[in-house]
Amino acid sequence: MRKPFAPLFALITLVALASCGTAGMTTVQGAGPNDLLKLRAGPGLGYNILLGLPDGTPLRRHGCVTELGQSWCKVSLTTTPNVTGYVSADYLSPPAFGGR
Repeated sequence: MRKPFAPLFALITLVALASCGTAGMTTVQGAGPNDLLKLRAGPGLGYNILLGLPDGTPLRRHGCVTELGQSWCKVSLTTTPNVTGYVSADYLSPPAFGGR
């Protein structure tokens, strides 16, 4: 029996990855002057917070995923590349999935 949704799922995954782009430079934008963007251990609010990142923090984006309707990007700090985690794509400049 053939699985009719497999090609559709593959296409959606490719489009999502293409809209995010591959690894590239980005910065934290929109967290606000009195708040920090949370760098998390995984792509979602249920993951532990590793760090707080202020606006203007330079990051390298390594790819993005969508979990429960929210876009998350795997990033590393440009100053400390071994520090990696996930942030909401809404707070990256340029926006990874078309912005807010």
